[in-house]
Amino acid sequence: MATMSLAAASPLTSTPRGIAAPAPRTAFLSLRLGGVTAMRFAGLAATSQPVERRAAAAVAMAKREQELEEIRAMTTEQLEEEVVDLKGELFLLRLKRSARQEFKNSEFGRMRKRISRMLTVKREREIEQGINKRLSRKLDRKWKQSIVVRPPPSLRENKEE
Repeated sequence: MATMSLAAASPLTSTPRGIAAPAPRTAFLSLRLGGVTAMRFAGLAATSQPVERRAAAAVAMAKREQELEEIRAMTTEQLEEEVVDLKGELFLLRLKRSARQEFKNSEFGRMRKRISRMLTVKREREIEQGINKRLSRKLDRKWKQSIVVRPPPSLRENKEE
């Protein structure tokens, strides 16, 4: 089996044919395929992320868990109303983007993730009730047809003022 190295040979050094050249020393961390892998900085291998990033990730996960608890505390009807409101907000964000108005780009991802979490909780409840995927899609289609179009909450607040 041949050993392959990702480190490139220096164009300044040349060796006669038949004599093996030593592996060039580079800043690369000695990644080799098919051969022995050795880390030049063994201390870095143990901690792949800085402490601040790990702490931030832990806080984000705690917030996500708290949000999931709030979503699971809602009834199915409240979930459906919230999904309709969030989809309306998402539509308004798309309109703002197309009209080149000021908006926060990160809101797209936040809203989509919140909607997907709510729909996931809704589906989990259906699974607990024993509703299979086919029946779930039928119920979903009926629910979408029964939606009464109304302005999203942010637009309602603007009209009241």
